[in-house]
Amino acid sequence: MPQDNHVDQIIVIGASRGGLTALRCLLGQFPPGMPAAVFVTMHIGAQPSLLPSLLANATTLKVSFAECGEQIQNGCVYVVPPDRHLLIKQGTIRLKRSAKENYSRPAIDPMFRSAAVSYGKKAIGVVLTGELDDGVVGLQAIKAYGGLAFVQDPRTADAPSMPMTATDNVEVDVCLPLEALGKS
Repeated sequence: MPQDNHVDQIIVIGASRGGLTALRCLLGQFPPGMPAAVFVTMHIGAQPSLLPSLLANATTLKVSFAECGEQIQNGCVYVVPPDRHLLIKQGTIRLKRSAKENYSRPAIDPMFRSAAVSYGKKAIGVVLTGELDDGVVGLQAIKAYGGLAFVQDPRTADAPSMPMTATDNVEVDVCLPLEALGKS
C-alpha cells in the first residue's frame, strides 16, 4: 500500500448540516504544528464557498481549498472545493467531478475510501453532524484497512443522523461530544 513518507498521519473529516460550527470547534482543538494532514468534506454543493476562510480563524493550522495534484503536507487543512469529490492518492490530492454519491458532490465516502486505500492504519476518519448516512461506507473502509473511526456523539450533533448511522454500522474507536473529540 503506497504512502507518502513525509506525512505521519491523515485525518479525514466529514460533515453536513451544522457542520460549520462543528468543524470550527474540532479544528480549534488541534495543536499548532500537528504532525498530520487534515482533509475536510462538507456538503456544500456547487455554489461558491468561503469555507476555508471561515475555518481559518478557528485554528493555527494552514487552511485552504485542496488543489488537484497538490502534494500533501503535515499541519495543513485541505478543504474540498465546491462540486468536486476529494480523493487522496499516494501523497497527492485528486479532485474529480464524478457522479454524486449519497445525493452529494462533494461527498464524504469517496474521500474516506481513498484515505483508507492510500494510508491504511495511518488514516483517521471522523464523522460529524449531518443528515442521512454519507461517510458510513467510507468509515467502514478505513476500519477494514486498519485505520481509526472517530464519531461525534450523536446526542451532541445538530443533525444526529450521520453520526448515529456511523455508530450503528461501524466499530467506532472513539465517540465523544464535539468539545472533547479533537483532544482524543
